[in-house]
Amino acid sequence: MNLRVDLPAAVAAQRPLIACNDLGHVYDSGRGRTVALRNVSLTIAPGEFVCVLGPSGCGKTTLLNILAGFVAPSHGEVLVNDHRIAGPSSERGVVFQDYSLFPWLTAQANVEFGLRMEGRAASERRKVADELLRQVGLPDAGAKYPFELSGGMKQRVAIARALATKPALLLMDEPFAALDAMTRYALQSKLIDIQKQGAQTILFVTHNIAEALVLGSRLIVMSANPGCVVEDIPIELERPRRRTSPAFNELYDRVARAIGLDTAE
Repeated sequence: MNLRVDLPAAVAAQRPLIACNDLGHVYDSGRGRTVALRNVSLTIAPGEFVCVLGPSGCGKTTLLNILAGFVAPSHGEVLVNDHRIAGPSSERGVVFQDYSLFPWLTAQANVEFGLRMEGRAASERRKVADELLRQVGLPDAGAKYPFELSGGMKQRVAIARALATKPALLLMDEPFAALDAMTRYALQSKLIDIQKQGAQTILFVTHNIAEALVLGSRLIVMSANPGCVVEDIPIELERPRRRTSPAFNELYDRVARAIGLDTAE
């Protein structure tokens, strides 16, 4: 399937930070070949909050892993500021669903990790980590180890760590999926605040329609088998967004139809 998607005018007018050109990816195994992505082309402008949504098996995580540089596409290319991605880089921060914190390091040291790898001075690392822990609502948790933190607190630390090196793009792979509803809503609000303060460019993978509509400035809808883009939707709802508003529910129904759902989640 090769579907042309018309980009929102505001996006098309900007020089893209990210450009995916005719991406395709195939997984080979002893049981045969699985086409995860086919003919995926899209751009992401600086400062956009793009949510990627679709059914299981649509290639959302594969797309994120290609953007992160963890996986090389079988076909096509990804450009960051007009340069082809050749592997992982500190200019692309990643937040995973399972936190992926270093258990032997404190929250402070986890946030400082990328800066230490860059050779930054200890005083600078501490200043950056202190500020980021404050931004994510954990000003007093720096000395705690991951086992002393709740799931929501661990994910806040993971977000702070990903932001520490000031990446051009923050990639988030269903980071709130394992959290309870109240914690999830709280972290959604915190992420919106962080994005607003720093004009951070974010690509956020989720399977939750409401979450995508609450967070994003734009929504990429993908179909499965193989994964390809079927809709590119600007989300122009005013903030704060009310999940019960007619406009929210109208857009929810449109997205649900696009991914083949007959009923709401």
